[in-house]
Amino acid sequence: MLTLHVDPKSELPIYHQIVEQVCHAVASGQVGPGYRLPTVRQLAIELDVHHNTVAHAYAQLEREGVLACRPGRGSFISAARDDKGILAEREAKLQSIVGRAALEALSLGYSPDQLEAAFALCLAKWREAAQPAQNVATQGFLAADAIDFVGSHDLTLDLLAAHLRRRRPPVKMTSLHVGSLAGLIALARGEAHVAGCHLLDEETGEYNLPFVKRLLPGQKVVLINLVHRTQGLMLPKGNPKGISGLRDLARPDVTFVNRQRGSGTRVLLDHELHKAGIVADAIKGYEHEETTHLGVAAAVSGGTADVGLGILAAARAMELDFVPLWQERYDLVILRASYEAQPLQPLLETIRDAAFRGVVQELGGYDTSAMGQIVGKT
Repeated sequence: MLTLHVDPKSELPIYHQIVEQVCHAVASGQVGPGYRLPTVRQLAIELDVHHNTVAHAYAQLEREGVLACRPGRGSFISAARDDKGILAEREAKLQSIVGRAALEALSLGYSPDQLEAAFALCLAKWREAAQPAQNVATQGFLAADAIDFVGSHDLTLDLLAAHLRRRRPPVKMTSLHVGSLAGLIALARGEAHVAGCHLLDEETGEYNLPFVKRLLPGQKVVLINLVHRTQGLMLPKGNPKGISGLRDLARPDVTFVNRQRGSGTRVLLDHELHKAGIVADAIKGYEHEETTHLGVAAAVSGGTADVGLGILAAARAMELDFVPLWQERYDLVILRASYEAQPLQPLLETIRDAAFRGVVQELGGYDTSAMGQIVGKT
């Protein structure tokens, strides 16, 4: 069933929004030839718009050959129109929209790296808003035609996947964000090619390697640095409650949003709370968990919480204030056999490429000086 919606605040005229959504539904296969749309009056009532607006949209769709309007019988998706033609038109329109935005940004002196980073942050923000929470269960098998990533969430992964798709031939990378510990467990079970990890061992003060040794005993593993990144407090614009540090989380007027158990950020938080002598029970909202940095940022942006712990890039994506607290190391954990095999070479080549490092730096809060280097082995 086709569901249409309109945004009265959009710069795009309402009739045009209807046209775009119907064309997209046809091009994507959501509806096919012969599908009957609501009458003009019915759709006007559903969308709470004037019936002339819907009539204008239907007339435009009929001129474009998308609809066949039959007086007294209704409006149907036309069987005569080639769906590929609609798809090509939409692709051309998208290129025009993106091209105008890119040209404007470049004319104002922004670099291509800054443009790509800003675009990535915007996409990440809208994906977080539009997508349902991920199932934390892994798939139980490895894809034959893709690099399977499982582990801790980071915004650089979206950029990495995009750069891999642009290679010739293109390389697909799937990502499942379940936290650092679950990522290592998936790697041990043969359910991932790469695990993303930023786990601080309290006893040694070392990142990742102690956990790798415990969870993958006897296995040959390589740790490749992706980034060093800044973790801190994400706050609403203007920081209305004057939050400046970790001790403010225990204030009775402050509501916190946490990361899930097993995530590197949660491990880091608990370690720092212990050092500071702050008990978790004193923190309002400590049990409220999100599975990604963007999920935490969205909770703060939406007013569900006053503060959350996460990375600077996520705060920038949601236009939040940020108080930096710590630097941490985020590594890619790979079995030695996979590291030396051909399928993973495009990934390794990409993270060792200066152009990719430049885009990551523009996201903010990342140190890429060790990106691609081997930082540990077992």
